[in-house]
Amino acid sequence: MTAMNLSYYAATAYRSDRIPKQPPSAERSWIRRFAKVRLPWGITQEVAPDDFLREASPRNLRRVEKGQQKKQEQLVLGTYVPAPYENVDFHDSEDHERFRFSLWSKRSQFWVYLLIFGKGFFLFLLPLSLFAFTVAGLSLEESWSDLADDLILGFYSWLLGVPLLCWALASLVIRYLPKLWVKPSRGPIWEINRRTGLVTLFDYDNNGEYKKNGTIGELTAPFYEFDAYIATTPDRQGLPMNVLYIAHRYRDIVINFGALVPPGAGELCCALWDFLQNYMDTRRPLPDLPRYEEFRHLDPVTAQYDREVGRNPRLWIDMDDETFDGALYHMRGQIDQIDTFRRPNLMARYAEYVD
Repeated sequence: MTAMNLSYYAATAYRSDRIPKQPPSAERSWIRRFAKVRLPWGITQEVAPDDFLREASPRNLRRVEKGQQKKQEQLVLGTYVPAPYENVDFHDSEDHERFRFSLWSKRSQFWVYLLIFGKGFFLFLLPLSLFAFTVAGLSLEESWSDLADDLILGFYSWLLGVPLLCWALASLVIRYLPKLWVKPSRGPIWEINRRTGLVTLFDYDNNGEYKKNGTIGELTAPFYEFDAYIATTPDRQGLPMNVLYIAHRYRDIVINFGALVPPGAGELCCALWDFLQNYMDTRRPLPDLPRYEEFRHLDPVTAQYDREVGRNPRLWIDMDDETFDGALYHMRGQIDQIDTFRRPNLMARYAEYVD
């Protein structure tokens, strides 16, 4: 590592080849309450949950770039007018230094969920309603016009009208009334910091509010002192729903990643664990994902790597849709075939597990 890199990263920054020896670890009490599997450290693959690609597609990157260019032009001309929520701190960030996660406020979540569920129920019930209407019209002696009056004014007005109204109202508020629904939460939930190598869980009281002294507590520890677990619970149909946690070996610090990657297949949890290790490891460049392309030149290890391999700095943003679909398909294939459970746990060289 060059002198520049040494001055950029903190002494606590994580390197997969420089993990200190650690004391023995007894299983934490919270883990016993879950059906769980501890995931091994090391031998990671270049994978991430496929949503990480889809949400930052080249098309979206180009739209953001175009918006930034337009903003700069308007700033020069003195005609720029900030969006109503542009300067609001939502307590989250994701770049070459840190991945800080925060949820929106309950008010904001209400309008988003109202839109999602209103639209979802309406689009789900509409074809079923049309099918039921057709069957009823063929089987009953009542005329089509009378049947339509009875159903539309009665049953369907509630079955379809309520979700349609929710969809329309939420769409109106979200699109045209940002001041009514855009509101940040109290603060961040967790942060993993590549530059410092530290993991932080932001500590609130039981109601999610600031502590009595008006501050937010912070529980912080080095990344290498955490282990990853998959906790499994059944859904209503009895199917296994998997969530990734990381838990500190020696203190009660637990981070649930269920809000980042919704409960689902265990392979997604494994892919997320590989991503977290790759992101934090300053021995290697940032994961080559669209969301990090604009930051790669700011991270010394990544910038040096890109120069050595001659990586196109606009690899993702200039990618055509067909090539991007191929990259997304390839990522999904890697996730489906991920070999996490066949790997040795390299952390066992540095920490003794007492299960």
